[in-house]
Amino acid sequence: MTFRSILHRLEESILAALLCAMTVLTFVQVVLRYGFNSGWLWALEVNFYLFGWLVLLGISYGVRVKAHIGVDALVRLFPAPTQRAIGILVVGLALLYTGLMLYGSYEYIDRLHIMAVEAEDIPVERWILSLCLPIGFALLFYRLLEMTWRIVTGQSPGYELADEARDAIRDVGGDENPDATVVSR
Repeated sequence: MTFRSILHRLEESILAALLCAMTVLTFVQVVLRYGFNSGWLWALEVNFYLFGWLVLLGISYGVRVKAHIGVDALVRLFPAPTQRAIGILVVGLALLYTGLMLYGSYEYIDRLHIMAVEAEDIPVERWILSLCLPIGFALLFYRLLEMTWRIVTGQSPGYELADEARDAIRDVGGDENPDATVVSR
């Protein structure tokens, strides 16, 4: 197995485990609250941190599987070399943003570590629970670098987004390359 395939499997497994844990915890909490008029005090805070991990790891997963949506109708009007140049510009700006967020999250975690503040209802220091910030942004930075490489080497026409319209047409009509000028009856 390559490093990439191990990373992909690990990422998907962690996301599935986080989603499963959130669902089970919420279900148990609802049953306890409405069925037995009790509950766990710490459940809401645990779900809060699990959700943070899910979102921050899920951002990079969305980049990897091209699940993020965007408006690229204008970009698609340009010739392929211009689309690639715009894609590199967009990924460069995304890398800049991600780098700033990575630096800021490192500073935040460092200060939480120095202050040794514990979470409100969980006996764990906040810096440990908030490690999703630098890990998530580092993984996003890595995914954006991968996308930049695909654009530069010509493997991708530009910034890779989900194409929901094309997917819907393919799902309904079974056509991999739909052509809006052709009417099928």
